[in-house]
Amino acid sequence: IQTDLIGPGFQQSANRSSPNHQEDDVDLEALVNDMNSSLESLYSTCSGQQTESTPLLHNGETSHISPEPPSSSSSSADSPQTSLRRSQPMHILAVRRLQEEEQQLRTSSLPAIPNPFPELCSPASSPVLSPGSLPPGEPSTGKYIVKIFSEDGMGKVVEIPADMTARDLCQLLVYKSHCVDDNSWALVEHHPLLGLERCLEDHELVVQVQASMNSDSRFLFRKNYAKYEFFRNPLTFFPEHMVAWCQETNRTIPPSQLLQNFLATSSCPEIQGYLYVKEVGRKSWKKVYMFLRRSGLYCSTKGTSKEPRHLQLLADLEDSNIFTVITGKKQHGAPTDFGFCIKPNKCRGELKELRMLCAEDEQGRTCWMTAFRLFKYGIVLYQNYKIPQQRKTLISHFSAPVRSVSENSLVAMDFSGRIGRVIDNPVEAQSAAMEEGHAWRKRSQRMNILGSHSPLHHSSLSSVIHIAQLWFHGRISREESHRIIHQQGQVDGLFLLRVSQSNPKAFVLTLCHHQKIKHFQILPCEEDGQVFFSLDDGATKFTDLIQLVEFYQLNRGVLPCKLKHPCTVVAL
Repeated sequence: IQTDLIGPGFQQSANRSSPNHQEDDVDLEALVNDMNSSLESLYSTCSGQQTESTPLLHNGETSHISPEPPSSSSSSADSPQTSLRRSQPMHILAVRRLQEEEQQLRTSSLPAIPNPFPELCSPASSPVLSPGSLPPGEPSTGKYIVKIFSEDGMGKVVEIPADMTARDLCQLLVYKSHCVDDNSWALVEHHPLLGLERCLEDHELVVQVQASMNSDSRFLFRKNYAKYEFFRNPLTFFPEHMVAWCQETNRTIPPSQLLQNFLATSSCPEIQGYLYVKEVGRKSWKKVYMFLRRSGLYCSTKGTSKEPRHLQLLADLEDSNIFTVITGKKQHGAPTDFGFCIKPNKCRGELKELRMLCAEDEQGRTCWMTAFRLFKYGIVLYQNYKIPQQRKTLISHFSAPVRSVSENSLVAMDFSGRIGRVIDNPVEAQSAAMEEGHAWRKRSQRMNILGSHSPLHHSSLSSVIHIAQLWFHGRISREESHRIIHQQGQVDGLFLLRVSQSNPKAFVLTLCHHQKIKHFQILPCEEDGQVFFSLDDGATKFTDLIQLVEFYQLNRGVLPCKLKHPCTVVAL
């Protein structure tokens, strides 16, 4: 049975392995002569004898044991196909050709599998899947599961590809949650056990960030109006006493030149100032003079000296990320509420590897954290800032008008005469719309005086019409309003409305200006039997809170700035 299954080359090898044969010694002289022969003769010899050097098994597969040359006594008795040169080197091209033929011989005996998707094949390929063209294993889909949480604690599971950036994921969540896309949404990396969080940069890959997070960490989806605010108002973020160049030249830097110094790799800007540093392995904090440069964060071991021998490297920028400390005083015993932390990427949550820092005020903390981002990412941040603006420009140039088809079909009509007419003059149409609005409010006032019990009664509408607005947060405490303002950016004009804790019939406007949070009470006042709301002791009265907000979005009035950015909490 074994003789039927193996070829003649196997039989010869078996016979030569017996101790009776003494002709198996290697002929060294012949081997040297063969190796010194030319490559051309070798190639021609190998190409002419490749079929003889690859004996086949009966099932069509190639034998991997090459037959050794027979002895001189038996070479005349064997057929010419079995006579081979002794220890012959082969040309690399010939070896590749042999391997290709072996592959063809292996697959030729197997039946061809019809390709169920011939339209996916290229024109040069055959609509039949050969066994060699099948994938070696199960193809990877490249999809990853990410869970995103909203402010109310509810989570949403999203399947994303490996190359999805934080900006793309925010766009996806905005689309799925039906939010207003104003390019201020951000993905936040939150570590509850450490009390740390940071906003991901728009170009960061979400899957890579998730791989470096702990099991207790999570992603949050929220607003962040201050993500690129320093490009619009750089002098607000970088006070002169903290920029080294201002101190050395003793003059004010123009905003454009200030940003150029941070973005250009050839320049060497520097942020300096006092910071509280938590000592490693201890609960105590130490006040030290710091320098932030492109190469890292340094502390001076001798006062405010910046000589190289007095500088000690505290943290590297390339392999670290900067986080906001949200529980500084309670969890880490920080001297102020304006803490931040430099966390190495390889750190998995060990406190001894964290660099806990604390600034004197909010402006100082914002300056250090913004400079860290600019030093680390440079021009990439500016590109992230410009992409939404370029996209908005393209949409305005090539998209349809903002008004819908149904709105475009509407026209202003005048029914004051016997026959209605279309108002073609836009100025007249606008005045007619304003008169209609005033007439509607007069009718509502008459209904209020007459005591109508309609479900659309004005007094009931004015007390509940604001509940569905994004800027209204209901019965939250003063501290909670501070927390929401802090989380969403602390830019000028960031605001929310809430129910007053001291007066249940009143409301409170919480507004951020110059990184400080201020509160203004909105009191109800009654006139001619109708309830109004006023922010300035009755000087300016509004029938409901929506009117009040819309007025102060256009006019500053008694406020330090206009209302610009509403604090929004969206449920996923």
